[in-house]
Amino acid sequence: MNNIHIPPVVKNLLIINVLFFAAKYVLQNTGIDLDRLLGAYYFDSQYFGIWQLVTYMFMHGDFMHIFFNMFALFMFGGVLEARWGAKRFINFYLITGLGAVALQMAVQAYEVYNITGAIYNNPIQLEFLKNQGVQGYINIGGVMDAQKQTLMGIYGFPMVGASGAVFGLLVAFGLLYPNTQMYVMFIPVPIKAKYLIPVYILMELSLGVARIPGDSIAHYAHLGGALVGFIMVKLWGDRNNDRFYTYYE
Repeated sequence: MNNIHIPPVVKNLLIINVLFFAAKYVLQNTGIDLDRLLGAYYFDSQYFGIWQLVTYMFMHGDFMHIFFNMFALFMFGGVLEARWGAKRFINFYLITGLGAVALQMAVQAYEVYNITGAIYNNPIQLEFLKNQGVQGYINIGGVMDAQKQTLMGIYGFPMVGASGAVFGLLVAFGLLYPNTQMYVMFIPVPIKAKYLIPVYILMELSLGVARIPGDSIAHYAHLGGALVGFIMVKLWGDRNNDRFYTYYE
């Protein structure tokens, strides 16, 4: 039986993500919250640090979160790294991850502006800072309860996960291998990548716009990674390949 070959950058990304995930649970018993330190907070949050724009890609919320992201990285990243080489692949991965957090923060800034009239350093945000925590919003007057919840989520909770970069990989794979037959759980027939991936992107867009209560997924980060991935493949002038692959999702 042949050994599974994993290209070096994908292999190292898998290892780093697993190590960060393990460290998160080991260190939380000592009072160190890696999500607080390394997750990406809104740029006007008291918890924001510039390094978070990169480190958030290596943090994950729970086992299923990291499992599906790493599975997608393994399945699609390996093919793309073999095609592009290590340097181009890691550039693509990191830039799509930055695009993901950029779009997410742009949407957050728009939401904050609609509620408070400014995207930073306004009285409501200063009140939040004075209270030194998410609960500071609870006693702020002049803001509707739903808007308070929105601000609490934006300022008090970080974005974590490699999903933005993974969506960039999905889009690149769909552009370069459009006729690949892909199997999705609970769907008994294969679907070509050029049909499946656009539908997946449209679902993310609809969920982002719908803003379903209790939905903590950063849909716009996924869309940001997908958009930047699309732009990069087009700028590189890489053309699709009709070689046949079968993948499971």
